[in-house]
Order: sequence, then structure tokens, then C-alpha cells
Amino acid sequence: MNSTNKSSRGRQEKSTESKRPSTQGGFKRKSNNYRANPNNVKHFKKEREVNTPVKKVGDGIRLNKYISNAGICSRREADVFIKAGSATVNGKIITEMGFQVMPGDEVRFDNTQINQETKRYILLNKPKNFITTMDDDRGRKTVMDLIQNAAKERIYPVGRLDRNTTGLLLFTNDGELAKKLTHPKHNIQKIYHASLDKKFAMSDLHKVSEGFMLEGRPVIVDDISYIKDQPKTEIGVKIHSGRNRIVRKIFENFNYAVVKLDRVIFAGLTKKNLPRGHYRALTQQEVINLHML
Repeated sequence: MNSTNKSSRGRQEKSTESKRPSTQGGFKRKSNNYRANPNNVKHFKKEREVNTPVKKVGDGIRLNKYISNAGICSRREADVFIKAGSATVNGKIITEMGFQVMPGDEVRFDNTQINQETKRYILLNKPKNFITTMDDDRGRKTVMDLIQNAAKERIYPVGRLDRNTTGLLLFTNDGELAKKLTHPKHNIQKIYHASLDKKFAMSDLHKVSEGFMLEGRPVIVDDISYIKDQPKTEIGVKIHSGRNRIVRKIFENFNYAVVKLDRVIFAGLTKKNLPRGHYRALTQQEVINLHML
């Protein structure tokens, strides 16, 4: 009887000891019930690689860039339109930022199918009496009448010149570049030749160059000077402000009337060999220069 109990306790103690984890070298050894199987891990990875196709770089293009490349607007503006549900791909409204358009996809913007276009850059020497708009419900002449045969793609004016202002006006379907050239933070410089109704006093020239308040906002010109070998009615103004009619308003603020206003330089582009009313395509180097501004 005693020997039976002793034998039973002995078996229990041995069983308990076998379940206790041993410590060798200060580390606990995992129980014999657990063992990682490297073959299973490898097999799992292989299954993922087989069943999950990897998208190759270059397979698609982001939807906002696609819309921008179609000449609709800039990429940043396209993001707003996408979020609002203005774009569809293969009949499905896409609001996801970063969505990739793949080759063969049908893309529509405001229910109109769009395609990526070749970028066009046309420089016009605008004459007087043309308004800067795509069309006019009053039947007035527009700058689009002057460049209607310049490109088969639909191009848009970058910024604007008022009806009586002449000079350089750029057209393009490159929405990103157009946004860059018109945004104040990029400080795109323009140079105007202003002809006044009377001599421009030196004291007024200093006041303009030092900066002043106009309509509750500061006006800062980059440079202003008399045009060399010309009467004191002929003034050159370098400015990066994009405010509407800003050059005319500067002189009107000091009681001068602008008889003629001509934009002679825009973003480094000049009127050289470009007669009034004519246009030309930009050279590849000129396009590169604009993108580097």
C-alpha cells in the first residue's frame, strides 16, 4: 500500500518536472509543444507572391496628373475636382486621391471624355482692342481669334491683358505651368512700357519706387525708371504683382493718364522678331526656362 502511493507520487513528480521549462545559460527554453516551422513561413510568402500581382512602375498615371495633362487645370485644382466627384474612370466616379489611370482606361471630366495632349506653348504679341477671354457674349474681338490656328489642342491664355493693353501674352494647355506663372508666390516678373499724358515727375517716381498704399493694400514695384533717350513721358515698370490693371492704377494714383501700355517682357520672354498681332511657338529651351522659374 505504501509502496503504491510512493510509486504514484514518484510518477507525478517526474511528470511535473518534465513540464517545467529548463533554464540554461540564463535563458528560458521554450516548451517542446512550440516549434516554428520555417517551411511553413516560406510557403506562406510564396503563396502571397503568386496570388498578389505586383504593379509595375510606369503602368499607370495619377488621375490628377492625367487631368492636368489634358489641359483642364493644375494638379492641385484637379484634386479638388476629383474629391467633388467630377471625374470618372471607365464609368465609375473616382474620389480617391492617388488613383492610377491605366492604359486603355476611359477618363471623363464633367461627363466629357478627355485625353492626354501634347503640350503647346504659344506666345502672342497682342494688339489693341482685343479682350483676353475664351469667348465674349457681346461679340467683341478676343485674343482667341488671333491664335485660332496656332494649335489643334485647346489652349488658354496665361493671365490677362486688358483690352487697351498690348504686348506679350502666353497661351498653353499646360495647366501646371499656367498655375505657376500666375501664382503670386513665384514672383514672375513682367516689364511694361507706359506712355503717359504728361511728364512723370522725379518726386513721383521716387514715391512709386519706395512703395505706397493703394486701395488699402501695399504696392511694391521691382523697378521703375525713365526709358533711355525717350521723353519723360515714357516709363519702364518692372513688377511681379498680378493685381488687375495694377500698372494703370499706379499712375492714376498720382494723377497721370496712361495713353499706351505695352508688356514687353513676360517671365523672361521678349517680343524680339514678333510683330504686333503675330504669334509663335516657344522653343524647347524657352519651355525649359519657364519650368525652371
